[in-house]
Amino acid sequence: MAAAEELGEGDIFYVCKKVLEAVTEKVKKGEEITDEDVQGLAFPENLPDEEIMAPVDMAGVGEDFDDVEQMVEKLGKKGTAEAFIKAAEHFQKSKGKYPEGEVPEPMTAKEWRELLEADDVDEGEEEDLMEDDECGEEEPAEDDAEAAEPAAKKAKTDA
Repeated sequence: MAAAEELGEGDIFYVCKKVLEAVTEKVKKGEEITDEDVQGLAFPENLPDEEIMAPVDMAGVGEDFDDVEQMVEKLGKKGTAEAFIKAAEHFQKSKGKYPEGEVPEPMTAKEWRELLEADDVDEGEEEDLMEDDECGEEEPAEDDAEAAEPAAKKAKTDA
């Protein structure tokens, strides 16, 4: 998943497969899309562990949104549901663009939550490392200059 995002090949988002299928049917039948439908697509955090999460490629939506609330505000409930359907279709069409073995795969809600938790930990560690680098960046540069000077002097006296 991360590799695809880094390569710019997609903006992968996971949705509950069952909810996506139900919403797709509602749209096909011209039925009303409810707040509950949109919430089920956009916020799958409370799903049972065994529920299947399917990857969709939000690049297929055609617009960038900061979050689902912004989508709903701009597109409405039906438009948001249609956007997720487009994202699912786009993912199916673009699977071949991913390097072998790196195609995002469906997973259980439990696996998805564990992956999110691991990503949060990684991002936190990455931010800590960046802060450490920024704080300590000037000091080692001065130490390197001072360390280089005595080494140069020492080399002259040995020669």
